Amino acid sequence: MSEATLSVTDLYAGYGGAPVLRGASMRAHIGEIVSIIGPNGAGKSTLLKAIAGIVRPVSGSVVFGGDDVTGERPDRLTRRGLGFVPQLDNVFPTLTVSENLHVGAQALARGERQDAVAAVVDRFPLLRERRRQRAGTLSGGQRKLVALARALVARPSLLLLDEPSAGLSPHATDMVFAELEGIRESGIGIAMVEQNARRALALSSRGYVLDMGRNAHEGTGADLLVDPRVAELYLGSMTSAAPRPESA
Repeated sequence: MSEATLSVTDLYAGYGGAPVLRGASMRAHIGEIVSIIGPNGAGKSTLLKAIAGIVRPVSGSVVFGGDDVTGERPDRLTRRGLGFVPQLDNVFPTLTVSENLHVGAQALARGERQDAVAAVVDRFPLLRERRRQRAGTLSGGQRKLVALARALVARPSLLLLDEPSAGLSPHATDMVFAELEGIRESGIGIAMVEQNARRALALSSRGYVLDMGRNAHEGTGADLLVDPRVAELYLGSMTSAAPRPESA
């Protein structure tokens, strides 16, 4: 395995002085999917936000592409090739699909933007059909695709995804997970927090279980799926209380 694209070591972070992460660590490589699972309040989303520069770490390190980027601004991380797709507020609802994609292209040099947008539109035929439609009028699954596409326009080497299937219907979830497989096959790494733990681990090269802001378990996705400790404590409860889905 090549040197880690992303390496997070002993990260502490929180909000307003209240600690949420208490020494979390993880790594992710180009061309693989890594899942972060665990109970509500475990610090999963905070971990992604601390990596992405949205929450400033108190201590620990984030190394991306061989450089220490701990606490670096989100826009600078985007230019380095680290994309972040939040669970909520991940599209500009009053802008069209095309306008959303052009916003994502601002991280690129001016001469590269048009080609980058065109390449992503070719990858998502559904977005080509709806490129003039306002993003806020799309279904939940379609909005999620716009959010993924907008992140891909910036040509990342690694994507951080916060709950990509949250609130989606089974059909929309299938659509999004199929796109995640396609993104991985194109050589882009993915590190995601996901409520559908079984499905996420089945897709993942490696998984991390967080609990109380710390690493509780880690291993290959396949190994975690059959680990009785993980299944008993985390998998059953996490798949039985999913939120009511939106339409596809």
